[in-house]
Amino acid sequence: TDALDSLGNTTAATGKGFAIGSASLTALALLVSYVNIVQTKTPETLDLTLTNPLMLVGLFIGAMLTFVFSALTMNAVQTAAQSIVVEVRRQFKEIAGIMEHETDPDYASCVALCTKGALREMVVPALLAIVVPILTGLILGPIGVVGLLGGVSVTGFAMAVFMSNAGGAWDNAKKYIEAGHHGGKGSDCHKAAVVGDTVGDPFKDTSGPSLNILIKLVSTVSIVFSGLVVAFHIL
Repeated sequence: TDALDSLGNTTAATGKGFAIGSASLTALALLVSYVNIVQTKTPETLDLTLTNPLMLVGLFIGAMLTFVFSALTMNAVQTAAQSIVVEVRRQFKEIAGIMEHETDPDYASCVALCTKGALREMVVPALLAIVVPILTGLILGPIGVVGLLGGVSVTGFAMAVFMSNAGGAWDNAKKYIEAGHHGGKGSDCHKAAVVGDTVGDPFKDTSGPSLNILIKLVSTVSIVFSGLVVAFHIL
């Protein structure tokens, strides 16, 4: 069973790799589309060289956006998980007979907490992916947005691959130890692996896959608001 679980994690990582690659190719196509759309709306030729300060600042903003977004999604998992821990403790304390298998726990309340927590905690990351490209465009102009898209695409791809593979490796390491290696369950190695898997699961199941959405969402928002950015920008 552990071998099958590990194989499943490897297969899932492969599938996520294809998803990450497709998201990156989509972002590249959207980036080219954004440049073409902007170029048709302005008579000036866009200077997209790395020596252009606007382009360079946009690259840094895009690179940092990936890490801030990943931190927010990781924190969202921690907050939702902690609410489940509190709810489970409450049920053990207030509902008699759960440990003796005489009474069923209130599963619906835990599911509701997960659903509400996920929706609530993802509001800020979603707004970040929408607001940042608009503000960047209004301040730095379309050249800054091109830099932003480039930074998000490059760092987002690298972070998504890293998180998906590292998370799967942590999970497989825990299952490998639970199969009897390095002392098996209850050993110090197993305790360390469990701690690692608490990071690995949100890595491979939340933050890594969500970066695909970030890459495509930022590009789509930039295209939608390209006319506004061209008409009204400070620099």
